[in-house]
Amino acid sequence: MKKLSCEEELMCIAIPGKVIEIVDGKGKVDFSGNVVDVNVKLIDAKVGDYVLVHAGCALEVLQKDKADELIDLFKELEDNFYK
Repeated sequence: MKKLSCEEELMCIAIPGKVIEIVDGKGKVDFSGNVVDVNVKLIDAKVGDYVLVHAGCALEVLQKDKADELIDLFKELEDNFYK
C-alpha cells in the first residue's frame, strides 16, 4: 500500500454553519457567507441554530459558543494554509 505525503492525504470533516431557512426538511446553511442546501431531517434544527454538517447532512445542533470556537479554528487554519 502506497504511503501518501501530506499534500496527498485526504480527510473528511464536519463544518459548522448557521441555519438561515428550513423548508420540508431541507435547510439553507450559511458557512461564512457561502449558503449551501443541507438535509436537516436527522436533527431537530431551527432557523438561527448552528449545526455541524458533513456530506450535505446536518449531524448535530451546536451551542453558539462551540460553533464560534470551531468557526474561528477553521478560519485560523485557512489563514495559515493560504499564507
